[in-house]
Amino acid sequence: MAPPALHPTALKLSSAISAAASTATSANGSTDNSSLYFNALSTPPYSSPGRDEEFALDSVEEAVDAYRRGEFVVVMDDESRENEGDLLLPAAGVTAEQMAWMIKHTSGYICISLPPERLEELDIAMMVPDNQEKHKTAYTITVDYKHGTSTGISAADRALTARQLTPGSGVTPSDFTRPGHMVPLRYNPGGTLARKGHTEAATDLAKLAGLPAAGLLCELIKPDCPSGSMARRDDCWVFARRWGLKLVTVEGIARYRKEVEKGRKD
Repeated sequence: MAPPALHPTALKLSSAISAAASTATSANGSTDNSSLYFNALSTPPYSSPGRDEEFALDSVEEAVDAYRRGEFVVVMDDESRENEGDLLLPAAGVTAEQMAWMIKHTSGYICISLPPERLEELDIAMMVPDNQEKHKTAYTITVDYKHGTSTGISAADRALTARQLTPGSGVTPSDFTRPGHMVPLRYNPGGTLARKGHTEAATDLAKLAGLPAAGLLCELIKPDCPSGSMARRDDCWVFARRWGLKLVTVEGIARYRKEVEKGRKD
């Protein structure tokens, strides 16, 4: 069975990424410094920040523009909360190469943030009736897309599942097996204004970028750490600079949303 057609916006993004990825590649496996072209064999295009360079965030507007292009963004939460940085990416056009790169540099437990109505539409239930997770992350039953996948765990399989979970893909509940290897998370309808989590940040960025409401997310690990510790503030900054990614915070996204929505009302 052939996969159903993607949402027009998702199809446009996916086609642009695929067309760009098919162009000639350089020795390190990427056509330029954009995360559109990252894959598991890519090497950092930039050196680490110098000792005299001070920690700095990028603007949320820049992060939204990067998301709109289908690129990765690093998002940190509050140091008093998880004190972690996540890699975020719009789910609509994710490629197998991007998924492989994401798996390589994170814990590998790739999640996808989806609005409650999308989860209801696909009959994806919550994982447990009584959520006891410290930050109330809204985990659901895991899924795999049935068509064109094998075991479901490969980067290609997980990328395909993510694209088909995206709103507007035309799938039905019966197109997924349960359990699986993709982890949907229920997005709080209030977004980052209601809950300061990476789940909300991933979908807020997609909405702000004019993309279908779905975002991939996973915790960055500290590079070259033998125990695989989670990346903290400075680790995230160094990682973002080495790879040329935009670095923002969940709180910054919330403030930007307020400004955008206030401007619309005015």
